[in-house]
Amino acid sequence: MSITVRRDSITGTRHTVKVRAHEIPVDASPEAGGKDAGPSPHDLYDSSLGACKALTVLVYAQRKGIPVEDIEVVVERDDSEERKGTYRLRTSLRVTGNLSDEQRAELLRVAGKCPLHRLMTEVKTEIETVLV
Repeated sequence: MSITVRRDSITGTRHTVKVRAHEIPVDASPEAGGKDAGPSPHDLYDSSLGACKALTVLVYAQRKGIPVEDIEVVVERDDSEERKGTYRLRTSLRVTGNLSDEQRAELLRVAGKCPLHRLMTEVKTEIETVLV
């Protein structure tokens, strides 16, 4: 699979991310010299974790017959020490439905095992950039 990011010449720093048939605007924040015409790359990184946790919990609940009604994941960023090598994300999971305490604990455990959580914390990522 390939993802394309291309500058949107209309609004300066704004770019468009294309994933299959989907388009997502991306821009830098005003503090970083952008116009906030879309989420920043950091926003997308952080939101990918929240989305992965929500989808993982939903799919697991459906497979196990756990009566989940709604799911909300809030991701809070602390990037105050990013330049020192520590980037902190805190996620809060809210799940509604007629759930027992055991089911809630099970869903919390499953959220902690979503693929992106593991990718962000357990996998060494190698990146190669080439000029074409």
